[in-house]
Amino acid sequence: MTAATKKTPRKKTKLSLTDKAYVELKRRILENELPPGYQIMESELAELLDISRTPAREAMMRLESEGLVEIRARHGMIVKRISVKDMMEIYAVLTALESMAAWQAAQLDHPPEVIAELRESVEQMEQALADKDLKAWANSDEKFHRLLVAMCGNSRLIQLVDRYIDQSHRVRMMTLSLRPMPLKSNEDHANVVAAIENKDADTARRIHRIHREKAGNLLVEILKKHNLTQL
Repeated sequence: MTAATKKTPRKKTKLSLTDKAYVELKRRILENELPPGYQIMESELAELLDISRTPAREAMMRLESEGLVEIRARHGMIVKRISVKDMMEIYAVLTALESMAAWQAAQLDHPPEVIAELRESVEQMEQALADKDLKAWANSDEKFHRLLVAMCGNSRLIQLVDRYIDQSHRVRMMTLSLRPMPLKSNEDHANVVAAIENKDADTARRIHRIHREKAGNLLVEILKKHNLTQL
């Protein structure tokens, strides 16, 4: 390999203290380590994350802009609760945006490795169900949805979907043990992949829209049945 063709290794981007605090705080919220309604003062948060108050405050503000927390004067940060109404609205948005993403993705050419990664996530879901591991299934399911949306190539749509997936993640994980095994869900995923491969945009959109509608309706039914009207 000549000097002209030799590739220079990419430098890893170093995260700022604010970025690190944001990533860690968001992880704890999404995994329900900091549950809905949890309240913490700025000084306490800084101590918890072993950082100064400035990056702690900036991380809180970023999470507030994403709808995950609420900042109150003299009360610090409160992890926002999610109601049945919230989930109905969130899934209505996800249904519309993700079905549009599936429609757009099916009209584009994709490298074989991208399709393979999408199909791999479906296979991971199948294995998780065979193992009766709903948490692993949920993680692979979320991976599938994010990959699918990323394939649409619309950066603004991707950003919006990512935000609403984050907001629904906490409730999905909290109610995971209350739902039936999602056997039909995996079939829907496989059919969407096939439609994208065949560049059948209308079918991809239709299947994914119905899939998301069913998922939203199921989650709302679980919340109502178990009287989880506010999480």
